Amino acid sequence: MDYQQTAKRVLELVGGRENIITAAHCATRLRLVLHDESKVDQAALEDLDGVSGAFSSSGQYQIIFGTGTVNKVFAAFAPLAGVKVDGEEPLDVKKAASQKLNPFARLARSLSNVFVPLIPAIVAAGLLMGLLGMIKAFGWVDGDSPIVQLLDMFSSSAFIILPILIGFSAAREFGANPYLGAVIGGIMTHPSLLNPWTLGNSDPEVMKFLGMNIELIGYQGTVFPVLLTVWVMAKIEQQVRKRTPETLDLLVTPFVTVLVTGFLALIVIGPIGTLLGKGISFVLVFFYEQFSVVAGLLFGGLYSTIVITGMHHSFHAIEAGLLADKSIGKNFLLPIWSMANVAQGGAGLAVYFLTKNVKLKALALPSAFSAFLGITEPVIYGVNLRLGKPFIGGAIGGAIGGGYVVLTQVAANAYGLTGIPMIAIVAPLGASNLINYLVGFAIAVVTAFISTVVLMRLDARKQKETDVAA
Repeated sequence: MDYQQTAKRVLELVGGRENIITAAHCATRLRLVLHDESKVDQAALEDLDGVSGAFSSSGQYQIIFGTGTVNKVFAAFAPLAGVKVDGEEPLDVKKAASQKLNPFARLARSLSNVFVPLIPAIVAAGLLMGLLGMIKAFGWVDGDSPIVQLLDMFSSSAFIILPILIGFSAAREFGANPYLGAVIGGIMTHPSLLNPWTLGNSDPEVMKFLGMNIELIGYQGTVFPVLLTVWVMAKIEQQVRKRTPETLDLLVTPFVTVLVTGFLALIVIGPIGTLLGKGISFVLVFFYEQFSVVAGLLFGGLYSTIVITGMHHSFHAIEAGLLADKSIGKNFLLPIWSMANVAQGGAGLAVYFLTKNVKLKALALPSAFSAFLGITEPVIYGVNLRLGKPFIGGAIGGAIGGGYVVLTQVAANAYGLTGIPMIAIVAPLGASNLINYLVGFAIAVVTAFISTVVLMRLDARKQKETDVAA
């Protein structure tokens, strides 16, 4: 591939240099923020050599080139577009893209930016919990063995300090000092506050302050209290800094920010956030238990459509809340999302066997296997959505697979992984959990494959009849 020529052609097809606000790239895609996306010639873009697909999402126009190719195309594209090469997705790209989003999509993107960096810690904790559970279940060592005690410490630590991790990440996303965010998380999990995980049925100690009764209970393992608190903290920090002379900023701003936010956290925001988190968990558990298979069918069938809107990014916060809630302690949503993802892969696989288009065939197979690994953008935008019927077939497979995993109560002990990699966070919850996940996986893929074959053949037959009639 001539990367220089490809870059020139891409620039022409997206409306020229004057239509570029900024640009960056991720592992597989060239990400452009454009003034006017109507100027893009998408059909011509998708016909370019090396382009696997193109789509608009989350305020960015994204062109799929694939790993190893996109960075070379970007290196040639950046000088032509007048873009500074300073990283894979610089902050100005995120800001520019965010400004083009509606409020709901912007909220979803912010939540994603907060929780995605925490995925490695949550996955590690989940795997350690699984290892600990296996050791206890199979009696590999005595229950009071040091290895059991140590693994118990290792596996629970991420959830105990979760507010600190969220505080740091959220402050960075909300434009505040991330270390102050971590301090707020530390205040909300201070040893002087009773750990709710060890509270049991006992009542926490109550402190009287300014005529108010404040329960001295911590927020270990919670999500929404610290998230809301740090958002407020960011607003306070910005206002204090704006009104503080530069020479006093280092002393005054952190002091006032932590002081005011700390009081608000324990008196107002923390309790409100707790109620919000419990409310969301209650609604989800209610639907999960009362509507069972119907909920799985609905969520599994609609998830891929939600992905297109970008709203799926907000689910990480909800899933983290389920895991952190001691009364739930598992993620029953992720298996449903996984069924939807692999079903799109099954639909893409059907396209591979049905299409006679050489370029589409070359794209469909690797894109399908990418979906089986949890990365769905190539198959959704590059194959299924372009043809229409495969996307519907994938939705059908996702619905059936989602219904099955809800029926069999498949769950995960972390979030962030779907498809084949998700086996790592499903297996620790038991052999039957793993088996049912794999069965659901197969059901979703096969159903999507068959549905896509039927829909595409019916469409081809209808088109043939139309041509004959004409």
